[in-house]
Amino acid sequence: MTQSVGWGIVGYGWVARDYMAPGIRAAGHRLVAVADPGAASREAAEAEGARAHADLAGLIAEPEVEAVYIATPNHLHRGAVEALCAAGKAVLCEKPMAATLADAEAMAAAVRRTSAFYGTAFDQRHHPGHAAMRAAIREGRIGTVTAIRIVYACWLDRAWTSFQGQPNWRIDPAQAGGGALMDLAPHGLDLVDFLLGEPLVEIAAMTQARAQDYAVDDGALLIGRTEGGALAQLNVAYNCPDALPRRRLEVVGTKGLLTAIDTMGQTAGGSVTFTDGASGRSVPISFDTQASPFLEQVRAFGRALREPEARAAWDAERDLHTMRLIARAYAAAGTPAGRDAA
Repeated sequence: MTQSVGWGIVGYGWVARDYMAPGIRAAGHRLVAVADPGAASREAAEAEGARAHADLAGLIAEPEVEAVYIATPNHLHRGAVEALCAAGKAVLCEKPMAATLADAEAMAAAVRRTSAFYGTAFDQRHHPGHAAMRAAIREGRIGTVTAIRIVYACWLDRAWTSFQGQPNWRIDPAQAGGGALMDLAPHGLDLVDFLLGEPLVEIAAMTQARAQDYAVDDGALLIGRTEGGALAQLNVAYNCPDALPRRRLEVVGTKGLLTAIDTMGQTAGGSVTFTDGASGRSVPISFDTQASPFLEQVRAFGRALREPEARAAWDAERDLHTMRLIARAYAAAGTPAGRDAA
């Protein structure tokens, strides 16, 4: 069993409070300290037994903090990553890497310069259902993969807040760097690489500002091709009512089809099925439906922190490639990241 890790969190909003902190505790690790300028966020952290600081310097000074999860608005990722790498802390930074490609490039340079242990929090890599799909693909169960199709959507209106009335930074171009494409597409792009073992090398996109009244895109369609020739199609959206089917992942091969429903997201569960290409018969694929992707992500990061030979699964340069794909997708759509020319 991996030795307990002392964690810090920078930015104690919705995802950090409701998913990452419980994942840290469930993994047998310790949430030592939190840094957040908001008094309400600090009070919430203290109520759960963590020490709270108003700035990053206070958290960095905590000797028990070995690994730090960054869950701030995107435009603050660079400063936190650079400071933490310089301080010798291990860093797990939320996706996307940054609000801009230039900041992501600087973050990757900081990792190279300091040799810090860094990972981007692509938690969908750690969903047990997606791990089961990857295993089935590697076993050749669906033959040669020809296409991946992903729908990852939600409803995000202007009034949504992550914590006690705080403004919705995800719709602010300066803080988020973009809308649905910037926020949701990185998971799908990274999953293509995770499932197939090869990244996308070509990408095109169209964005929309169709249903919401804010300055970032509320939907996007992306198409791409991997270096091995598999095609990918992603539909991401902030304009899909949450009561509708909106989380589906399909991997098509020459011998069959893998379908995951309601696996994409922060919670455990969902379903995965295999459909045989010859008979059309569908059977369920078993996986751990109790472990959330956040729990498995914490376990994997903690294991790699203690066992350096496991760090190959965490790669700042690979994640920078994903950020470059996002920038190219916005450019292909003819839309500056952060606003839609509707």
